[in-house]
Amino acid sequence: MSKVAIVTDSNSGITQERGKELGIFVLPMPFFIDGELYLEDITLSQSEFYEKLGADSDISTSQPSPGEVMDLWDKVLEEYDELVCIPMSSSLSSTCATAITLAAEYDGRVQVVDNQRISVTQEQSVLDAMNLREEGKSAAEIKEILEKEKLQASIYITVDTLKYLKKGGRITPAAAAIGTVLNLKPVLQIQGEKLDAFSKARGWKTAKKTMLNAIEKDLKGRFADVKDQMALGMAYTCSKEEAQEWKAEIEERFPGYEIMEGPLSLSVACHIGPGALAITCMKRL
Repeated sequence: MSKVAIVTDSNSGITQERGKELGIFVLPMPFFIDGELYLEDITLSQSEFYEKLGADSDISTSQPSPGEVMDLWDKVLEEYDELVCIPMSSSLSSTCATAITLAAEYDGRVQVVDNQRISVTQEQSVLDAMNLREEGKSAAEIKEILEKEKLQASIYITVDTLKYLKKGGRITPAAAAIGTVLNLKPVLQIQGEKLDAFSKARGWKTAKKTMLNAIEKDLKGRFADVKDQMALGMAYTCSKEEAQEWKAEIEERFPGYEIMEGPLSLSVACHIGPGALAITCMKRL
């Protein structure tokens, strides 16, 4: 049986330390902050990122260079026969497309999964890949299964401030000004493709209720036939105390569900700012 490695990136929310515990490999995502290069969870911690974000530093996302990706793959393949690479969604970054191009140089030993995931949904894909590996599946078989299930997930996000959506050009300055005055909280969604508007809510409490209602509708509608295989997740760019309050609200609304949790990817945090909350549901294999 082939020895299969699993590689992901830090957009999954899996830290370098946890990656070692799981026996997987995590490629750190690069950021340029005031012209200086930082690597997530290597030279840039969550707290440092938010300090710089709050200080209005010039922050831009990037992607690992082809050389860095291939160096990691080459190192992994010294020990393993083949590897499955699970990057963030191709609709949110060109990282996946670059990896697919590079994989062509490896004669099938590298299988890149384009399964439209990020944050805890991407983490779930990593866990699914680990289980499939334990079942004896090859890298190519794992890729095929994960991509077949790629749209079996939803993410809803609400933001605390409109500042970063305005800064990124996702809303106009006029809309941001009106929204701030009216205390509007946009609810965004990721349904496999890209980050889109879902609805607007008056106030934080209504925004959270909107997200909970949306997940309930998905569980009863889109995912009704696989409801028993669904897991819930929550992610955040707020404090851990606020995050735990949000988790308690989810548990109260959906008793009996396992809830994965973790900080929201810094690549997403760049565009929505601190104080955001997200809820997800995804099928477990």
